[in-house]
Amino acid sequence: MELDSGTIAWMLTSTALVLLMTPGLALFYGGQARSKSVLNMMMMVFSTCATVGVLWVIFGYSMSFGDDLGGGLLGNPGQYFMLSSLLSETVQTDGLPDIAFVAFQAMFAILTVGLVAGAAADRMKFNSWMVFSLLWATLVYFPIAHWVFDLDAGWIANGIGAIDFAGGTAVHINAGTAALVLCIVLGKRRGWPREPMRPHNLTMVMLGAGLLWFGWFGFNAGSAAVANYSATYAFLNTVVATCTAICGWLIIEQIRDGKATSLGAASGIVAGLVAITPACAAVTPLGAMAIGFIAGIGCAYAVGLKYKLGFDDSFDVVGVHLVGGLLGTLLIGFFAWDGSPSEVSGVFYGGGFGQLGIQALAAVAVIAYSGVVTAIIAFVVKAIMGLRVDDESEAVGIDEGEHAESGYDFSSLRTGGSGLGSSKSTLSAPTQVTATAGKEG
Repeated sequence: MELDSGTIAWMLTSTALVLLMTPGLALFYGGQARSKSVLNMMMMVFSTCATVGVLWVIFGYSMSFGDDLGGGLLGNPGQYFMLSSLLSETVQTDGLPDIAFVAFQAMFAILTVGLVAGAAADRMKFNSWMVFSLLWATLVYFPIAHWVFDLDAGWIANGIGAIDFAGGTAVHINAGTAALVLCIVLGKRRGWPREPMRPHNLTMVMLGAGLLWFGWFGFNAGSAAVANYSATYAFLNTVVATCTAICGWLIIEQIRDGKATSLGAASGIVAGLVAITPACAAVTPLGAMAIGFIAGIGCAYAVGLKYKLGFDDSFDVVGVHLVGGLLGTLLIGFFAWDGSPSEVSGVFYGGGFGQLGIQALAAVAVIAYSGVVTAIIAFVVKAIMGLRVDDESEAVGIDEGEHAESGYDFSSLRTGGSGLGSSKSTLSAPTQVTATAGKEG
């Protein structure tokens, strides 16, 4: 079969959109960090391009999509070693070169590991994070990707017939579970929850959320692997679910706190995107709106669980990704419509509870595996390298302690020098106070 330029163009565009989600996530998390931790947080997210991107070429793709070694649990790690057997132009499926699919799935792997970083803000050694991310991608993400994304052999996708169009289980439930385990093993930040640890730059958070929403169209619609009806269907549902999720989150804030916040709107965006990810090709637009609204409400409540249960999930990876992923995965069992591309009926369309049970089994299996293996990895890294920075670095700022850098340079405002702001006398008192507060925050 000849290569299809239209399909190739669609997949390369979708791949680029999913890659954009990584810097979007870095901005989303970075804005929520304190000013003394912003660079470290963004570095933790961006570093997954280095660690996971390299592993994906060497053996990650093989472990995820190689010939099954038995039971739908793992692909053959050596089958596509260094991708050498996929580089010929003739290696293609339905007009799409296999290397285009390799690139597309690489973006998923990179982003998923980056999601976990949001639970470890302000206190994890950067070198330990790098080692953790290498081990976690190898031992957790690649096997689960095989379960969910290998439609021919994976035990979740092929064996039990669970619906997960774009990664609600493999990406969001998986990352959310790992985030919960990691923040528990790490321990709480100094002063949490007694001291306020507010986001230092909400405009950055909003920008990051917007980039995530834009990139998510590649994530969901691109998972159709061709510019067809399924891609269109997933695209529309991704829009409407996110819109209603914002509404749900802001309504809860207004009722509970008396104010609707920009952080709530940004978090609602992500919650809706997470929840519709597994369901985007399985439900009607009305079902997508319902799922988004439920996710907005559910995740808005769930982010408060960390205060009740005592785990310091810095940027609510658990409340948004684990809970949102669970809601989206399970609600397929209620809202799935057999006229959709997935061709399965849920409870509300006369399909009974069978699909709901299948969805629940997939979610529980991912939680169990991810939780146990993540705990083992975290304790091993902790024993060998240590996970936390020292108390001084945590107090002064992890940016300076781990990277010898600062996200914001206020030295010229305080000490003089050449250029703009060189004279202290030109600054008003409020400006000087603001600069100092930003440095210490």
